[in-house]
Order: sequence, then C-alpha cells, then structure tokens
Amino acid sequence: MNDTSGMSGISDTKQSLPAVPGPARPGTPDTAPPADPRGPGSSGRFLARAAFVTAALTAAGALLGLVRDQIIAHLYGAGPDTDAFLVAWTVPEAASTLLIEDAMALILVPAFSLALARRAAGETPGLPDPVRVLMRTTLPRLFLALGVCAALLVALAPQVVAVLAPGLSEPRLAVECTRLTATCAFSFGLAGYISAALRAHGSFLAPAAIYAAYNVGIIATTLVLADRWGVRAAAAGVAVGGVLMVIAQLPALWRRLKERSPVTGAAGKSSGPPVALALLAPVIAFALSRQSQVLIERFLAAPLPAGAISHLNYAQKVAQMPMVLSLMLCTVTFPVVARAMAAGDRDMARRRVERDLALAGIIVLAGAATVVACAPQIIQVLFQRGAFTPADTAATASVMRVYALGLLGQTLVGALVRCYFSAARPLWFPALAMVAGLAVNTVAGALLLRVWGVLGIAAANALGITLTAALLLAAVGRHSVPVRLGPTVGGLAKLSAAATGATGAGWLCGALIPSPVAGAGTACVVVTAVFLLIAHTLRAPEIDTVLRPVTQRLAHAR
Repeated sequence: MNDTSGMSGISDTKQSLPAVPGPARPGTPDTAPPADPRGPGSSGRFLARAAFVTAALTAAGALLGLVRDQIIAHLYGAGPDTDAFLVAWTVPEAASTLLIEDAMALILVPAFSLALARRAAGETPGLPDPVRVLMRTTLPRLFLALGVCAALLVALAPQVVAVLAPGLSEPRLAVECTRLTATCAFSFGLAGYISAALRAHGSFLAPAAIYAAYNVGIIATTLVLADRWGVRAAAAGVAVGGVLMVIAQLPALWRRLKERSPVTGAAGKSSGPPVALALLAPVIAFALSRQSQVLIERFLAAPLPAGAISHLNYAQKVAQMPMVLSLMLCTVTFPVVARAMAAGDRDMARRRVERDLALAGIIVLAGAATVVACAPQIIQVLFQRGAFTPADTAATASVMRVYALGLLGQTLVGALVRCYFSAARPLWFPALAMVAGLAVNTVAGALLLRVWGVLGIAAANALGITLTAALLLAAVGRHSVPVRLGPTVGGLAKLSAAATGATGAGWLCGALIPSPVAGAGTACVVVTAVFLLIAHTLRAPEIDTVLRPVTQRLAHAR
C-alpha cells in the first residue's frame, strides 16, 4: 500500500533540516529563521510550528483525498470503469514517488542548499546569483526531459496498459484515461522541482499544500465533467490537479527568487560535497521497489472479475489512514535522529528511535484493530451510495480486514528506513529488503490468488511488507541506529496482544448495534479503551506516555 495523495509532509520535514540563513522573517512557519544568538530555542520553536503547519496541511490533503474517493465511488461504483481509471491512476502514483516525494527532492534540495550557502558566504563576488545560475542550468533540461517523458507515455499508453493490467475488461477506456493522467509526468516534475527549491530556502507552507490543491482539482473537474466524460473526468482531474500543484507554489517561489543576500567578499570553497547520483541510487531504488507493491496488486487483479482492482483500491485508501497518522510522528522526530547521528550520539538516536517505534506501534495497532473490528460499517458510511452497492461494501470490507494485517509492517518500514537514510551515505540494505518483500508478495500473491481471489492479493501484500519490516528491524542495529532488538520486539508483541483483544471487543459492539454510524462510533471508543487497558496491564512501552495527559486531567479535576 502506498498512496501519496495526502502525504506531502513526509519528505517535507526531512528536507527542511538544512535551512540556510537569509532574509527570512523569523516569526512565520513558512520561512526558516536566522540563527538565534540566544541559543537553539528559536529554531526549535520554528521547527515545531513548521511541523504543525505541515501536519495540518497534510491532514487537509488526506481528507480531500478521501472526499475524492467518495465522489468517484458514488459516481462510478466499483466496476470495469473504475478498474480502468485505477490502472491509469498508477501513473500519478509512480510520478508522485519519483518526482515529488523522494528522488527529485533528494537530488535538488542539496543542490539548492549548496547554492544558497555560496550566496550567503559571498563565495562568488561579482558573479551571477548561484541560485539563479542553478535554475538556468537545470530547469530547461528538466523541462525538456519531462516533456519527452509525458509525450512518450501518451503515445505508448496502449502498451503501458497492456503491461500494467493484461486481461483488463475495459482496456480502451484505460488507455484513454492513461493518456490524460500521463500529463502529470510533466506537471509533477515541475511541482517537485519548485518544492525542492522552496524547502532548501526554508519555506514549507506552499510545498505542504500541493496535495490539497491537487485533490481540489480532481474533485472539481470530476463534478463538472462527470455527465459528459464519465470516469474520464476523474482522469482529466489528475491533469488539472497537477497544474494546480505548480500554480500553488509559484508565488512563494517568485518571492524567494527576488530575495538575495548581498555578496560581501570572497570566501573559501564550500565544504558541502557535490551530490552524486551514486549516492541517490539506494534511495531511488527503495522508493521504486516500494511503489511496485501497487503495480503487483493491479497486475494480479486485472484478470479477476470486474471490480477487483476497485475493491483493492478503496480498501487500501481507508486502511492506510492509521499508518499515515503513525508515520506523522516519525516524520516530526526524524530531525532529532538525524542530528544525533550526525553528532555521533548514537545512544540518543537509539532512545529516540525506540520511543518512536513504540508510539507509532500504539497508533497503528489501535487503528488496525478499529479497521478490522468495524470494516463493514466504515465502508458503508464512507462509500455505500450511488453506484457503490452493498455487495461492493462487503467485498471491500473483507479486503480491508486482510490489508490491516500488514499495517504494522508498513509503519515499521516507513519508520526504520529513516534510520538507514539518516547516515551520511545512504545504504543499499533497505532496497534489498524491499526487493525481498516484493518477491514474497509476488509469489504468494500468484499462489493465494487461486485459492482466495482478491483476498489472496491483500494477504500477500501483508506478508511481503511484514517480511521487509522484519529484515529492516533485525539489521538496523548493525547498519544504522543501535536499536535494542529484544525490548523493541517484546514491546511490539505486547501491543499486538492488546490490539487482538481490542479487535474482539470492537467486533462484538459493531455486531450488536444495527446502525452503521452508531456501531462504528461505539466500536471506535470500545477498541481504544480496551486497547489502552490491556496495553497498560501488560506494561507495554510508552503506553504511560499516552495515558499521562488523561490521568493528569483526572487528578486535576479531583
């Protein structure tokens, strides 16, 4: 599972660390403050505000993504039309990973940071602004490369559909949708370029807002053109949303480009090393291999009866919400780990990572228990209207329950990979672990498909990502942060036991209450209460940290 429709903040906080001095306004969360002679407190408060703004805009993007999916489900249900659209949706999913979230940022943020450092140091007196020189040398080439890639995708759309989903019931419709979504190869690349430039400048607000703009474009276009174009309207919305991603950032980029610190004198060469593609290859390989999970699922599901791909998609979008919430925590604390590793304080990094894994485990396992306990009620409330039938609800809920078995693995992979990539030289091990998980996913999916159909595909996904998580956790102490394996695994086992008990209690509540809204609401409350009670009884790690605000308020009330 890897939908990035509402997750722009994951790479944003990571890349915001190397903020460079400049004529920024220290009180706003959109700009990096200058160095504070009184100490690091000002910078820390700024990072907290920036993290809060990023989290809020990421949540807004995720919420709009859910509204987008509800509209598509209402208008087109879960059948051959939506299957065709979701095959075309593979293009923006892959483009987002490569051109916005990972590869583009990792290539360009260091380059812009180096140019800004040279500008601030006055390294090039009498010469053009290094930032503008960098843009003049890279942007035209990128423009051309992105245009060629988008044109090739449009021209080769039939071949792309044949490779992604052989045996699809509506291949011609999928080709038409793919030609519309192929434009995002150009617009996403520009959006990723601008995001990288802004992050290097210490500007976070506009990059964090791009997925909200993107989903607004899809929603508006779908509603306006649905009667004329059918599901093609949603594909056209992808094209419109990509353009809005660029437009949303242009004012901020223009303001930053107009700023220029005065060049005061010559300085020595910058100590920052040039960015080499070889150093980025491990990150790119990991991102591509993780994104391939979706490709494998749709490839295996294409020959199944119409609606299988749609059921997988809707189940995935809802089931991943606990994972998104749990990884937001790791995103915010990643700078602490990175700074500790850079300073050689491995013990501090270990303590922070162990806390993060425990807290993320609490969030994702409580969420997974809720998903499994009241999956039918959740899907019915969110999607069952219009063309989305009760049969679609039952099928999607079943798939979602199986998907939830892999949520802990998804969260651990997302959290642990930050440890591996916090080193000065990114390691190849995460990509190798991901490839091993993909191999299991593919083989198990092909075998289980014959027995369980679409449920087998979801089970294979959970099995593959769990293997990847186990490999990363087992080796993190050897390759990166010295996490204590025994206590960490023991703590996650206690949390898993609490989630199992909470799932049973929530399932019973959902079954006894006929109203889907009341049943889901009651089950959520019961799952949370039972989970925290069992976890506290078992003395699971960090559970007291979660309960402390509640106990303090109760004590204060007395």
